Amino acid sequence: MRQAVILGSPDTKRTIYLKKAAEQEGLPIIFVDWKSWTKQHSLPAVEALLIKIDPPLWSSCSLEELNKLTDEYMYQLKELHRLSQTRKITFLNEPFVIAELLDKRACKMKLQQAGVRVTEVLQMPVCLSSGKDTVELLFEEMRRQRVHQVFIKPVKGSGAAGVSALRWQPQTGQMVLYTCALLQADSTFVNTKRLRRFTNKEEIIPLLRCILDLDCIVERWYAKSKYHGYSYDLRVVMQEGQLDFLLARLSKGPITNLHLNNHPVEIAMLGLSQHTLEEIAQLCRESMALYPGLRSAGIDILLEKGSLRPRIIEMNGQGDLIYQDIYHENKIYCHQAKMIKEWLQENRE
Repeated sequence: MRQAVILGSPDTKRTIYLKKAAEQEGLPIIFVDWKSWTKQHSLPAVEALLIKIDPPLWSSCSLEELNKLTDEYMYQLKELHRLSQTRKITFLNEPFVIAELLDKRACKMKLQQAGVRVTEVLQMPVCLSSGKDTVELLFEEMRRQRVHQVFIKPVKGSGAAGVSALRWQPQTGQMVLYTCALLQADSTFVNTKRLRRFTNKEEIIPLLRCILDLDCIVERWYAKSKYHGYSYDLRVVMQEGQLDFLLARLSKGPITNLHLNNHPVEIAMLGLSQHTLEEIAQLCRESMALYPGLRSAGIDILLEKGSLRPRIIEMNGQGDLIYQDIYHENKIYCHQAKMIKEWLQENRE
């Protein structure tokens, strides 16, 4: 017997809309709660499984717990991979590939080494013996590399948790920091899920120190293309080599995540040329080819201001939830349901 499984959290949009797509395909699918899996490490006792892994839900807003939570998730992914060595289990996205993409530093390095065009990661050596703190080291490297605006991202974060954009003028010492992170009066360090702009150096330095202590990558801040006065980047969903969805995310600030009250716009509204659209699709195919076992991915793309040359910002092995899709055609999850159904049919006894 073959069986399809969703491993996720109950009553989430991910679960609800994949189940709807499965029903339309006449596809029976079993739901397994993450809480049940982490306690018992048990899955349905059938001969063969195909599992779609959704990310677990985290209730904590503490950025001090971010690495602990992601490390625990990566451990569970390793356990799923280990179990697949002893049972007939196939994954829509292999758990070890999901774990690889959770590490932004390793992912960017792999893409860069393969010659895939990405937003550049700046080398930031850690000199523990120098007696300097992380903020001093950051400013030294920015000055040395003549880069005065950067993005700072926790290596294992998601959903803009801890992501920050910094502008700094070394001649005057003036700086601006955009971030959802907040160092509260009681010294707790939290993700507020609301973008703030800081200009006071006395506020920025301690906040920046907490952000850098999370273990971060530092990227060059590129000027993005604009539409009606808004900067924008793109979220692409690629599945089985096919570009299933392409959405622009518009923002007055530098961070474009839609849950921060930014604006989604249909790609047709931007008037991009067929050549640019083909460049975007080819860039995404090149990046996915580096990760065998990755059948579905959300890929963030920057279009450089003026040239519209695309660069990959980051890849996400679980970036398939797009509200503008599920409330319209539900195309992404319908494609996943078809992929799963085809596997079940091909693996009949």
